[in-house]
Formats: sequence, C-alpha cells, structure tokens
Amino acid sequence: MFALTSEEGGTAVRLARDALEKSLQGEEFTLPPLPRIFSEKRGVFVTLTRDGTLRGCIGLPYPVMPLGEGIVHAALSAALEDPRFPPVQAAELPQVRVEVTVLTAPEPLACPPEERAGHVEVGRHGLILADHDRRGLLLPQVATEYGWDAEEFLDHTCIKAGLSPGCWKKADVEVATFEGEIFPEEGA
Repeated sequence: MFALTSEEGGTAVRLARDALEKSLQGEEFTLPPLPRIFSEKRGVFVTLTRDGTLRGCIGLPYPVMPLGEGIVHAALSAALEDPRFPPVQAAELPQVRVEVTVLTAPEPLACPPEERAGHVEVGRHGLILADHDRRGLLLPQVATEYGWDAEEFLDHTCIKAGLSPGCWKKADVEVATFEGEIFPEEGA
C-alpha cells in the first residue's frame, strides 16, 4: 500500500470539508475527479474537533471501499452519526477542524497475549480489540495525545470496547494493529 503525498493528504482533507459543507447546507455533493490513489480501497477515519475538543470521529477500519468514497462516508458519519455527540450544524462548520487518517490494513498481533504490550509501538500503531461481539478501536494519535504507554493504550482500547482493562491479556481476545497517515486541516 502506497503512502499519500502531502498534496494528496491536503486533497483528502478538502474532500472531507467540501462534503460536510455541501451536505450540511442541504446541497447535493458529488465526488469530484481525484488522483488515482483515491480509487484504492483503504481504511480511513475522519476526526472533527471544535476548540480543540472532539466533536465527532467515525471511520472505516478495513479497506472496504475506495478511499475517496470512504472519506466522504466517514466525514458525514462523524458529523451526523457519532452517538457521543449531537449532529454538527452547518453554522458550526467554520469552527470545526477536520483531520483525515488514512489507515493500513489491520494485522493481528501474532504473539502470546502476555507479550502484546511489547509489540505495540506507541505513536505508530493504532489498535483494534475484539471479544465476541464487542469491539474497540483507537487511532495511533490517541495514545500520544494522552501520554499513554503500550499497556495503558491496550487497557483504554479494552474500555472503548466496553470491556475491563487488562482483557487484552486473554487468549480469546483478538488484538490487531494498524498504522495511520494523519492529515490535519491547515490552520488547525
């Protein structure tokens, strides 16, 4: 999987912003012509903040649709469907900052459960944890923002899944890592 250039990252952020502005103002949004990399299937998350505080964050952890479509889907979902927040209103958009994180495909940690923390690189890896029907995902930048070490990062991913801290040490709990290219909106 090829990395995006900084120019393509800027295109990703503008695409998310344009989709939000048009859709929240009741206008029809159509996908513009995009560089070829945007037709590759990629995982992607869009994070919205207002005054430095999370306002919405939703995405596609697995590469299930072309990146361009995924960015639009994630942006609108983050603005309108994040259950932690009321929907973003069009009047708020000037204060909302957009960040796009393009993901590599998640890879299961192939080590004994008690060694998982030693295989998680804070600042590089994001985590997906699954136990039957419960799942939690944290982007790579979250551990860095909070100053967590690998064990704390794993514990907080357990909590995000609605599970007890330390559940990552159980053999029947699946843990996968992924990497993300982070593209913040200019001026953010």
